[in-house]
Amino acid sequence: VEKMTDLVAVWEVALSDGVHKIEFEHGTTSGKRVVYVDGKEEIRKDWMFKLVGKETFPVGAGKTKATINIDAVSGFAYEYTLEINGKSLQKYMENRSKTTNTWVLSLGGTDYRIVLEKDTMDVWCNGQKMETAGEFVEDGTETHFSVDDHSCCIKAVSSGKRKEGIIHTLIVDDREIPEAVE
Repeated sequence: VEKMTDLVAVWEVALSDGVHKIEFEHGTTSGKRVVYVDGKEEIRKDWMFKLVGKETFPVGAGKTKATINIDAVSGFAYEYTLEINGKSLQKYMENRSKTTNTWVLSLGGTDYRIVLEKDTMDVWCNGQKMETAGEFVEDGTETHFSVDDHSCCIKAVSSGKRKEGIIHTLIVDDREIPEAVE
């Protein structure tokens, strides 16, 4: 494995199917650009006359659109920014915290990361979209699924406050799991 000598930026991006690591190599003499997603080479351009510009590539199971912008700051200094779906990484993550809930838990010695996409009510567990069954209950809805032999349920209940909206709670084997902050 050749050593990444021109590594200039590393980002971690939390998506529904997991946390993805994006690494970017930029050869400021050759103009070389290499993008790795989770250690796998996604783009390689060994020779470019233009040192600034952008590279766009897919990330994760949902093929989320990511773009690395390469800008000259001064002289031979460059700035690298990552955009996800056209938003800066920070804006994307802020928005994501409003549209998803994430729980991290350990069951029988295995770690699980469970993500609820609030707009679609899709549930992801360790990178896989789960089969779910939804039902209406007295105070809201319940979305049922199982992880290994564990019964899981995401309860959606109105907070009664318009600003807070709906509160989602994950219950695994009758135990409430606290939400994770990513």
